[in-house]
Parts: sequence; C-alpha cells; structure tokens
Amino acid sequence: MQHGVAMPAEEDPARPLSASGHAEVERVARRAATSGIAIGRCIHSGKLRAEQTARVLGEAVGAVIEGREGLSPSDPVGPLVDWLRRAAEPASPPSIAIVGHLPFLDRLAGVLVAGDENARPVRFRNAGLVKLVPKAEGSGYAVEWILTPELAV
Repeated sequence: MQHGVAMPAEEDPARPLSASGHAEVERVARRAATSGIAIGRCIHSGKLRAEQTARVLGEAVGAVIEGREGLSPSDPVGPLVDWLRRAAEPASPPSIAIVGHLPFLDRLAGVLVAGDENARPVRFRNAGLVKLVPKAEGSGYAVEWILTPELAV
C-alpha cells in the first residue's frame, strides 16, 4: 500500500497525512475490513505518513503494526524480498501489508511479479491497496486485486 496523500514539506516538514489523504486511507481500510480482507501484520517505513496509513489500515483489519527499516523511497528492495520469502512460510500470518513509498513500492512489485525491479507491473497510487499472491506454478507473485480510494465506496 502506498501511503495516503501527505502535507507538503513547506507546510509541515514531518509530512503527516493531509485531511484528504487520511480520509482516503480510512475509506480503503473500511472497505478492506468490510470485505473480510485478512492482514496479520502491517509493516511501515517509519516515516510519519506511512506510519499513520499503517495505523488506520491495521486498526481496521486487526493487524499488528510494525515499523521496519529498509522501506524508504530509495532503499534497495533485495533485503525486503528476502525477508518476505522467509515470512511467507506456512507459520506466518495470513497476509503482510507493506505500507511505503514510491519508487520503492514500484521496484518491489517489479521484483516480486516480474523478477525485474524496472518492470513496474503495478500503477501505485496514494492510499491504494494492492494484493500480491504467490503464483501456483513457478516462482514469483501475481496481482490478485487492487483497491483504490475511488473503488472503496
């Protein structure tokens, strides 16, 4: 999930969610909860806007909320890909939501879906929630669905 729309840095250097950004995240989180979407852990980058987004989503679906290093916009995706592969073992919670930033999420989806961080198989947008699932055959992931604020009505 890409964080919700944040305040401009000129107005608030901490860049919290804007009022409209918060409302969009709440709408998506509410729709996820009423649709029965199961998320066991909600991991965020530690940046305020991502943490606020993760809290709204996590609280709506009953997920454990955790900060994690290595999810900033320019961080390499390899360490998270390795961690996700280990976390995808049967004893893990039903799903893990990663709340972060572009271009990190673009590159992460590229590696998971196409094996190439430059592939950009998903068009992320603020407050949009994307579900990737392991492919039944072979390696990698496939996009199962995308929930944008416009669809979360």
